[in-house]
Amino acid sequence: MAKTVSDILNVIRENGIKMVDFKMVDINGQYRHVTIPAENFSEETMKSGIGFDASNYGYAVVEKSDMVFIPDLDTAVIDPFCEIPTLSMTGNAMIIDTPANRPLPQYPRNIIKSAVEELKASGVADTMLILPEFEFYLFDNVSWNVGGNYIGSSVDAKQSYWNSAEEGLGVIVPKQKNYHIAKPFDVSYECRSEMCMLMKDAGIEINYHHPEVAASGQFEIEPQLGEVVHMADATMMIKYIIHNTALKYGKTATFMPKPVYGEAGSGMHVHMLLMKDGKPVFSDDNGYAHLSETAHYFMGGLLKHIASLCAITNPSTNSFKRLVPGFEAPVTVGYATSNRSAVIRIPAYAKSPDKRRFELRNPDATCNPYFCYAAILMAGLDGVKNKIDPHANGWGPYDVNLYTLPEEEKAKLKGLPTSLEAALDALEADHDYLTAGGVFPEILIKNFIKNKRAEVGEINKIPHPAEFEKYYNL
Repeated sequence: MAKTVSDILNVIRENGIKMVDFKMVDINGQYRHVTIPAENFSEETMKSGIGFDASNYGYAVVEKSDMVFIPDLDTAVIDPFCEIPTLSMTGNAMIIDTPANRPLPQYPRNIIKSAVEELKASGVADTMLILPEFEFYLFDNVSWNVGGNYIGSSVDAKQSYWNSAEEGLGVIVPKQKNYHIAKPFDVSYECRSEMCMLMKDAGIEINYHHPEVAASGQFEIEPQLGEVVHMADATMMIKYIIHNTALKYGKTATFMPKPVYGEAGSGMHVHMLLMKDGKPVFSDDNGYAHLSETAHYFMGGLLKHIASLCAITNPSTNSFKRLVPGFEAPVTVGYATSNRSAVIRIPAYAKSPDKRRFELRNPDATCNPYFCYAAILMAGLDGVKNKIDPHANGWGPYDVNLYTLPEEEKAKLKGLPTSLEAALDALEADHDYLTAGGVFPEILIKNFIKNKRAEVGEINKIPHPAEFEKYYNL
């Protein structure tokens, strides 16, 4: 049931709330926030909103940057990390117009809502359910410096194999042997359990948490399937909870795709399925892997546009250090059942009709989740509209280990982009599927590409420590 201002005022009164915090999202998918005293929250807040400068969020030019934030009351939760009792909520950015405000088309939350409306208008389905898997590292220490006389970074996890020569209790995890490892080696169990309990308090149901492959502090938390707009909001809140709970335990969390050389990278695999009138659209007992023709067309759209999608789903230079062979990361444009080397994997364990689905394995959590999920939906819809058959296009199914194919067979496979620059080139050339129905404004795509190209150019100018090893004495 939708919350009203009266409901929020009751929560404020019953919980002794002193502050109301409004969390907004910038173009990179990072929270920004504005806080008001609780006594200032009223019906007028919902009409007039909270003013902010959208140009500082990456959305608008300075001359037209005055926007207002209108909170979504249904997202209200008590923030567990504020000492002063604080009620937190997210919402939507609006352009100041007369007689009424209208949604800012570039704002991430407006884009995912617009993509869902496009789904409904297509007649294909009325609901998209997704399940993002959150892989991340927990370090005991991190430091970095980029200067004229020093360029470097260091991380430490006390249980990591590289600490085996240090004096201690011998609780050391061998390299790449952390998967599902139990106590005493699982040193952050209580920290992650608290994360999951806080997520549940925030209305996010959790399937499980566990240690991931990398010995230097890699873990995973998996929520349950949820409606795509709710899960975009939940993605932001999950990251917020993970970062802040880690600090409470004296640790630091990162969603960097590849923070440790030689160890497994962290992705954000996105499971997905469509529903119409409460019935599964992707299920077919007679289809490959029990998936329907619509599901295959949806996969076809994702595979056709995967290079340009990577600019949105993997928008950091570090993202492409993860997308390399040998670490269960996808590198091949294709689909298969239970195969982690293809970019689309169909989980064999999802057997009931309402759970039959597939996962896109390339995304990582450096993305803006609203852009990421909306782009995935729009690419899949394009595949359904244009009946893009992944098998007819030679994208599988690949029911073999693609890493171990003979070189002549590997040469026939199409790979993902190998750099952010290449992904941005693909997005520049292929984005009509995103602008369909006005879901992604052209100005946003151009601005996104411009910002990311500047980011790539800046990083490309910085000497890398490994370059000294390779070239210093030549």
